[in-house]
Amino acid sequence: MRYLKNSVILLCSFLILSSCKKGSSNGPSQTAPTNLVVTGVPSTDGSGNVAFTATADNAATYAYEFGDGGITTTTTGTTTYKYTLLGSNTFTVTVTATSNSGGTLKKTIQVTVNVVAGTPGLVWSEEFNTDGAPNSAKWGYDIGAGGWGNNEQEYYTSRPENAVVINGVLKITAKKESYSGSNYTSARLLSKDKFSFKYGKIEIRAKLPAGGGTWPAIWMLGNNIGTTPWPGCGEIDIMEHVGNQLNKIYGTLHHPGHSGANGDGSTIIIPDATTAFHNYILEWSASSIKFYVDTQLFYTFTNTASLPFNQNFFIILNVAMGGNFGGTIDPAFNSAAMEVDYIRVYQ
Repeated sequence: MRYLKNSVILLCSFLILSSCKKGSSNGPSQTAPTNLVVTGVPSTDGSGNVAFTATADNAATYAYEFGDGGITTTTTGTTTYKYTLLGSNTFTVTVTATSNSGGTLKKTIQVTVNVVAGTPGLVWSEEFNTDGAPNSAKWGYDIGAGGWGNNEQEYYTSRPENAVVINGVLKITAKKESYSGSNYTSARLLSKDKFSFKYGKIEIRAKLPAGGGTWPAIWMLGNNIGTTPWPGCGEIDIMEHVGNQLNKIYGTLHHPGHSGANGDGSTIIIPDATTAFHNYILEWSASSIKFYVDTQLFYTFTNTASLPFNQNFFIILNVAMGGNFGGTIDPAFNSAAMEVDYIRVYQ
């Protein structure tokens, strides 16, 4: 009896241990996102562009299937897609939200898009949707101090401390620190030898830094700067702002006879330029160059064949400190960043 009893006890113990062991072999549970909401807003200009937004609780990525074979994945949930099928067409768009643990949630919507032949289309964009260093296929760096004649106080670097993509935006950060003989650091990114364009519309969505002495700029230079020194190559300043003149946006053109403080341009006051994102827009043709903030046109320049604004230009993004235009730096300044959500070029 004792032997039988012991055998029963051993058998029960074995079954319990086996059950526990089997249970412990399962991996962590996958928690799916919830409350997935997807919207698509088609452009009204006939270009075929649709601005999509997806939001969900507990989502790490959003995978889009656009219904015409196109796909993309974003961490922010926002993306713009260009449909090319002419006429008015309805597409079924599927978005899959995925959590960090691998759980998924899908939602399908329909969008009706009107594409008109000959309307401007998106030819280049930078959405800044991949965290880490800026895309080296699209951006290079100017490295050094002084601002190349502007008497700036920062040293431009390529470090992540000064330029990084995080949570769907590019952050160019000016910092107060001793570095290679300068008292400040920052970054200056440029698309030279990677992308340039002639004529069209460029739209940059950005939020600007505050602080006395900060000088953020979104601008362009002519591709021929290597053989035709400034200002002969031409300069288009789509947006400049100085912290000592808070919320005053400058749009300026520099060319022979109109360099330095003698540039052609105008200004506009945007009360929340340093606390909210705005669209800084340039519309450029052989006959005119127009500057906007959001929908507000604030300067129109007459372009002619004799000016340098009839060739390819490349894009530059930077935050300077002090210098000829930035002025006196606030002694209490520590750091501030220009945040760029996207850049889009239409032709």
